Amino acid sequence: MSGALLAPEAPALVLAPSDRAPSLARRHLVERFQELGITDDFVGRLVVTELVTNAYIHVGVGHIVLRIFPDVRDDLVVIEVWEQGPDEPAVRGEDDDAEGGRGLLLIEQLVHDWGVRPLNEEGKVVWARCLR
Repeated sequence: MSGALLAPEAPALVLAPSDRAPSLARRHLVERFQELGITDDFVGRLVVTELVTNAYIHVGVGHIVLRIFPDVRDDLVVIEVWEQGPDEPAVRGEDDDAEGGRGLLLIEQLVHDWGVRPLNEEGKVVWARCLR
């Protein structure tokens, strides 16, 4: 069972779906990583930027909820983005001519694992587990 399914209580950041959401999410991630004693936040910043950007661009309604917490069983950190969109994100194949659509491909290469969990209410949680 994934650590993302056994999430402890963690402070959440609630964002409006706007072009400001990714920068606010990055700021929150940096603060949470500092609280958790994680000194290298490069991958975390990339992951949170991609997941929050996808939520506001592809969904664009409702709130985006971000949670960041340790998965102590595997010494990883979990980044969760909750949003109200019904469609699951999909990794696109490599296309050298495309102007976008590489974010999840990049995430797939950088994180330990990632996935999507549907919510009982409308929407889903997209999560990624990164090395600490």
